[in-house]
This record gives sequence, structure tokens and C-alpha cells, in this order.
Amino acid sequence: MNIHEYQAKDLLRGYGVAVPRGGVAFTPEEAESVARELGGPVWVVKSQIHAGGRGAGRFQDNPNGKGGVRVVKSVEEVAANAAEMLNHVLLTKQTGPAGKEVKRLYIEEGADIKRELYLGMLIDRATGRVTIIASTEGGMEIEEVAHNTPEKIVKVAVDPATGIQGYHTRKVAFALGLEGKQVGAAAKFIQAAYKAFTDLDCAIVEINPLIVTGSGDILALDAKMSFDDNALFRHKDVASLRDEAEEDPAEIEAAKHDLNYVKLDGNIGCMVNGAGLAMATMDIIKLYGAEPANFLDVGGGATKERVTAAFKLILSDSAVEGILVNIFGGIMRCDVIAEGVVAAAREVHLHVPLVVRLEGTNVDLGKKILADSGLPILSADNLDDAAKKIVAAVKKEAA
Repeated sequence: MNIHEYQAKDLLRGYGVAVPRGGVAFTPEEAESVARELGGPVWVVKSQIHAGGRGAGRFQDNPNGKGGVRVVKSVEEVAANAAEMLNHVLLTKQTGPAGKEVKRLYIEEGADIKRELYLGMLIDRATGRVTIIASTEGGMEIEEVAHNTPEKIVKVAVDPATGIQGYHTRKVAFALGLEGKQVGAAAKFIQAAYKAFTDLDCAIVEINPLIVTGSGDILALDAKMSFDDNALFRHKDVASLRDEAEEDPAEIEAAKHDLNYVKLDGNIGCMVNGAGLAMATMDIIKLYGAEPANFLDVGGGATKERVTAAFKLILSDSAVEGILVNIFGGIMRCDVIAEGVVAAAREVHLHVPLVVRLEGTNVDLGKKILADSGLPILSADNLDDAAKKIVAAVKKEAA
């Protein structure tokens, strides 16, 4: 689960992470009020959407205008810029061509920036440890830094048995070129961020940029936090920060049925049990010249109702021109899948080609259910056969 910048800063502030003062605004009038309360002489008006690159982005109705992060020097300018940004669609490298509508702003006091650095924390799957990532190249996307100047990135893994220690923070501080009182300030900052990461079951904490001010203070000028969905039951306060308006409605609906669903840009819908099998299914669709419309894992113990919901979810995507169901029934029974597919196809009046490949528990009964349904369902003997059939069927329909 992702949250907005201002929410991340509120959480981090509670752990002692140094952040500039600011306030959220939903109207130009609220933005002006926050600015007056903060005092000047400089303010920053920040669009709040779940996407990076806001400052370099452009608004859909004014592509040659200013971006989604603006520095202004009067409360009147705060209100005027808020009016230009609120309820307008912001396009960035991460939003895609559809962009995201700006529904809230963060009004923040200006900062005297001397240096911009990068600090991030995540779980390194290779080591199974929380790993601190730091770079002197703040303000840039860390992927670009890793590609172009990997020597400017330092990684420090923290052993969970000891937790974060002084030598961890000093290594990071020295790698960032900090000195004097900045080293101590950075150590306090990093330890606080680490505690927030572990206490709140975060997946990512990213401070970009982490700045050194003219007076030598260390501040989080921006903040991104995401959380392990599986741990949200332990953090009701964090779960309450969810902004569903920033999420794909189909993915929200999928979560209600315990389905793992991610919308993609293709035209062949996929319903599979097991993440690995789902990835293989998408790969083979691409191999035969088509593109998957989604990743959808119904899980190993799906019910008829969950399968029906999954099928309806796929068909709710207007880009879907064909569906491939690929099930290996270990825990999952093939007859349950078949019943769900038949029920959903009848309910939504199936209008696109459907290929089903079943293998495993009760496979013969599953195939019989499909054959006896009277629906135009193509059966496949294996995954290769299934992929060929669905791609051919979709291309035939298009022709």
C-alpha cells in the first residue's frame, strides 16, 4: 500500500525524522490559509499523487506550463498556483499517458538547499535484510544513478539480530560526504527512519532528496513510504491512510475477493492459479505475438465464487479481446474452476474467445463441465497449445 508524501512525512515526524513544516490543502483557500500559518518568505506547492517525477511533470490541459511542484514567494501565488493544480490531470513519467488528477496539495515552507542527497530503505531479497541505500546524487531517480554511475551508490545491510548500529549510520554518513555535526544529525535521522521502517512493516522508505541546508541541518525534503499489505492488520492507523482514488478500481475490487490482480496494457486476459504459472502464461502469450491484459492469480484454494469474480473482473476491461484460463489443480480442483468459469460466462454473456487449459485434480470432471456447458469454450491440452489457440482466435476475430 502506498501513501501520499504529506502522510509519509507525518509518520516519519512521529519517529523523530526531521522534515520541513507543512500542511495539506484541498482547496485554494485552504492552501492560502496554510501558507499564512507557516509564514514566509518562500513556500512550495506540491501536488499529491501516487507517482514520482511530479516536479518535471506537466498538466494535461497545459503541457507547456509549470509542473506539479512549484516554488512561490507570496501567499497570493500559493492560492493562484493551487487553483491551477487542483482538479487538473498531472502527467509524469510514472503516471502513464492517462495521468492522475490532483485532488490535494501539500503546502510546505521553503528550504535553504545546499546539497541534495538520496536515502532509501528496503528489504533486499538476496540477503533477507533491511538494506540502506544512499547516494550523493539526490534528486535523481535511483535507477538512473545505478545505471549510469553505480559507484555513487552505497548499500548497507542491517542484521536483524543486532538492529541498526552506530557503524551503519557512520558508514552511510561518510559515504554521503557529511562532516562535523552533520554526521551526528544524519545518524539520528537514519536511526529514526529505520525504526519507522521496522515498526510499521514498510516495504520502502525513500527520502529523495535528503537535503543539507545552508545551516548544516539534515531534512527530508520529499518522502515516499509503502507498506506490506500482509501486515496492515497490525496497523489500523496506517491502513486508514489509504487513498483508493489513487488506485485502479479493478485492483480494489480484486482485493475484496482475495485475488492478486494487476492490470496490464495487452488484449488477452489471463486467469491462472499461482504467481509463477501466471508469469509463464504471460510470457508464452508474448512469445506467440500477443500481449497479456493482466496478471491474475486466483490462488491455490479459490472457491467457485472467487473464480466467478475473477472472470468478471477480466471482462470488465474493455481492452480484453480473448481470455486464457490456465489451471494446474494441485490444491485447487479443476471442477471448481470449470464451474466458476461457466457461471461467470453465462452471467456476463461471454462475447470474446475463451481458451481453457486444465490439468490436475478432477481434471476429467472439469473438462466435462466445460464440454457440457454449451458455451463456445476452446479446450487446450497444454500451455503451449492454449497460447497458440487464444492468440489465433483473437487474431481471427480482429480480422
